[in-house]
Amino acid sequence: MSSPHSKEDELVATDAIDAATLLAENAALRDRLLRALAEAENVRRRAEREAEETRKFAVAEFARELLPVVDNLQRVIDAKTAAPSEPADALTEGVATTLRLFLQTLERFGIKKISALGTRFDPTIHEALMESADQSHPPGTVTNVLEDGFTIGGRLLRPARVSVAKEQADG
Repeated sequence: MSSPHSKEDELVATDAIDAATLLAENAALRDRLLRALAEAENVRRRAEREAEETRKFAVAEFARELLPVVDNLQRVIDAKTAAPSEPADALTEGVATTLRLFLQTLERFGIKKISALGTRFDPTIHEALMESADQSHPPGTVTNVLEDGFTIGGRLLRPARVSVAKEQADG
């Protein structure tokens, strides 16, 4: 069997490669290896971060669907407290307990109620539905919460729907 090149060609090629060329090639290959390893590490970290975010926020859509239940339980309690002449009955106390347990369960999953009443209006967490001419509050202050807002893991799940004190016209 004949080889595609002769032994003499091989010796000439081997002699043509000097130590500097081999060192440069070695350095280039080492650099490529280190870059590939760094890229693999970055991909691994990114995948871990995305998996953690997915776990943390997977419940968000489910929670968003449950928030009207929280709203309705709160409305029952608000309606009962609006008529203070009638004593609190077992049903109202049961609804209040159910709401409290429901909110505690949501908190265990990282879902927290936004405290809006009396705070400065913040368009990133509040949705202004109306302005009120309430002079007991400074302009731009939340005077009434129509629907509570919620966050999940620090992200907005639903903005608080609020009424805001408006600027008083001088005159």
